[in-house]
Amino acid sequence: MSAVSLADAARGVLNEPAPPQKVARVGAMARDWQSGAIATIGIAGAPDRPARPDRPDLRRPGDMPKRRASGSLPNRIALLHALAHIELNAIDLACDMLARFAGDDAERLPREFADDWLKVAAEEAKHFALLSARLDALGAAYGDLPAHDGLWEAAENTAHDLPARLAIVPLVLEARGLDVTPSMIANLDRADDVESAAVLRTIYEDEIGHVAIGWRWFRQVATAHGFDPETAWPDLVREHFRGKLKPPFNEAARAAAGMQAPLYQGLV
Repeated sequence: MSAVSLADAARGVLNEPAPPQKVARVGAMARDWQSGAIATIGIAGAPDRPARPDRPDLRRPGDMPKRRASGSLPNRIALLHALAHIELNAIDLACDMLARFAGDDAERLPREFADDWLKVAAEEAKHFALLSARLDALGAAYGDLPAHDGLWEAAENTAHDLPARLAIVPLVLEARGLDVTPSMIANLDRADDVESAAVLRTIYEDEIGHVAIGWRWFRQVATAHGFDPETAWPDLVREHFRGKLKPPFNEAARAAAGMQAPLYQGLV
């Protein structure tokens, strides 16, 4: 049995700059947790920002080149690169949840909370690996293009507030992925890029589960804090998320994750 806690292992993922090693650390953490080699949750805290490789060049959102929906090879590479960057951040967001919140005595979270967010971290690592492999098959690599440096903002804004973190990361950011991914898949199908489309279909199905995990734990945590989840969620979004939610919404996928339309339509 290892003396390392799950929170320690998650912090190790956050402090790992190299994406392949970050993915490998998540896999090792999941295996050790499942085997019992890691037996305690612990609480290790988390860095203000995760470690990052020297490449890609990270830019402000307004300085990013606009992507086009065209099915040309450069545009498909740009799309997959942007998604790989999102998934790399998603690995760290899930590990930050484990390191920062899973063992917090004040929250008194059950072991199932750690189980769920470790599952999310492992699936985000799988997504990054799939996208990286697809980029390689197309003659490119993660790091070749500039990337958005605003993706960690939600974590910084909710670093000491578990209900807010749950309200924003899975239930705004990941839920947005449910809205936009079907059109990306359709564009790849039109370009006869069946391999890339298959990767996005895998990601899409997993992300429905991630939003469902977020909604389930938000309801439980909000209730434990004395909030009504149905009214607390819009209030927290208004407080912690810059901007408004953007329709059209994928109501079927959101409903499959437990989020009914009246919950989010008032935030447009």
